Amino acid sequence: MDTLIIILLATSVILVVGALVGGLVSMARGGKLGPQRSNMFMRYRILFQGIAIVLVMLLLSIAKD
Repeated sequence: MDTLIIILLATSVILVVGALVGGLVSMARGGKLGPQRSNMFMRYRILFQGIAIVLVMLLLSIAKD
């Protein structure tokens, strides 16, 4: 169980970094769709960060027992 949570946590951290980089690149490029695409990437980043926080809390609660 711990291994699965750690793998999910690592995946969510990678997704957070990917969404952050995608948002920054989209913001730097600009253009007509730049702000919309950047906003979408940042929303995904917030979602992935929330998932990562929940997984960390779950991992800590399991490790405490």
